[in-house]
Amino acid sequence: MPKYVIERDLPGAGGMSADQLTGIAQKSCAVLNELGPTIQWIHSYVTDDRIYCVYVAPDEEMLLTHARRGGFPADVIARVHHIIEPLTAEVTATV
Repeated sequence: MPKYVIERDLPGAGGMSADQLTGIAQKSCAVLNELGPTIQWIHSYVTDDRIYCVYVAPDEEMLLTHARRGGFPADVIARVHHIIEPLTAEVTATV
């Protein structure tokens, strides 16, 4: 199933309290439970004014439905085509 990164513009996100972040997570999980197992929230990164969320979903429309029902912005949705990391730099011998 495709993986996506969602950019959510939320001014002041980095200053949100633990209770506020808990509330956002609870709302997101409630909507995910309604939508069923074809969409999965992996994790999110909270920066000063944005939250970047990583999801697995069948398509962008499912992500937009989640955002609408949860009252979350979904300013940019980008499909992940590859993941690279430090280990990607290592060349492996083929036998």
